[in-house]
Amino acid sequence: MLTTERQDLILNLLAEKKTIKVQDIIDITNASESTIRRDLTELENQHKLTRIHGGATINERKRHEHSILDKSTRNLQEKIEIAKYAASFIENQDCIYLDAGTTTLHMIPFINNKEVVVVTNGLTHVDALVKHGITTYLTGGYVKGKTSALVGSQTIQSLENYRFDKCFLGTNGFHEEFGYTTPDPEEAAVKRLASKLAEKTYVLADHSKYKKVSFAKFEDIKNATLLTGKLDMTSLERLKKKTIVEVALT
Repeated sequence: MLTTERQDLILNLLAEKKTIKVQDIIDITNASESTIRRDLTELENQHKLTRIHGGATINERKRHEHSILDKSTRNLQEKIEIAKYAASFIENQDCIYLDAGTTTLHMIPFINNKEVVVVTNGLTHVDALVKHGITTYLTGGYVKGKTSALVGSQTIQSLENYRFDKCFLGTNGFHEEFGYTTPDPEEAAVKRLASKLAEKTYVLADHSKYKKVSFAKFEDIKNATLLTGKLDMTSLERLKKKTIVEVALT
């Protein structure tokens, strides 16, 4: 199989499956692992895909945003492990900001035995927080249909009334150079302010978010502790040169 034919096949597989493993490509093409890895590197250099540990994923538009339903099933077990680990950093009497998002949502069952106050802009978080008896304040603002996050000027005004011991944020991507990003500038503004108002900021991100860059940056990589999952050692060492990285056991 010619290089161009093989690379076209890889792109077609990505269009169909969104994420593929090196071994799957080897099985289909009968090419060597070194050949496939070289193909992936060339395609990444052409900005046609993004390499991840053990494979590759399709590039997404920087303004593209998945719905809560789409996100809820992706890397679910890893998200739960990261959320559980994040909750271990919370202490009694903490005032915390809990960002809208699926990974932060999974933190709630793990903080039900702690005396804390939570401020959130996540509509999906409210029922779980109340169910677990956690003192909760909901920001005002405009409700985003896709993510059920509250954003806008009223959210900003509401947040300015609070100060936090710890802030837990979600992200669509993290990158050593480009920091933490999200598709929506309004959500980025909320995250940025919440981080500014907190003594300590944690960003929760599963391994699939690594090297992803969305439209709006909300924080430099160095300004928050990264809580993540199953990254390879090379990537971890690279990130640890830029910021504090805490890895959940998965």
